[in-house]
Amino acid sequence: MSSHHVYKKVEVVGSSTTSIEEAIEHAISETSKSVKNIEWFEVQETRGHVVDGKVAHYQVVIKVGFRTENS
Repeated sequence: MSSHHVYKKVEVVGSSTTSIEEAIEHAISETSKSVKNIEWFEVQETRGHVVDGKVAHYQVVIKVGFRTENS
């Protein structure tokens, strides 16, 4: 195994009717089904949808960092 690591990042968007945290967790959970070696995330944007004066959906754009295979 190499002592140097190489990483890639992908941008994903998670949403939730409950919270920003749940939107992040959903995005990471779904991404981990197809991307191996996830090690971190960065929140890029936070926004939401308002209906009748109340928050209906939270939406979070995150970048997910993962280690490349063999690094």
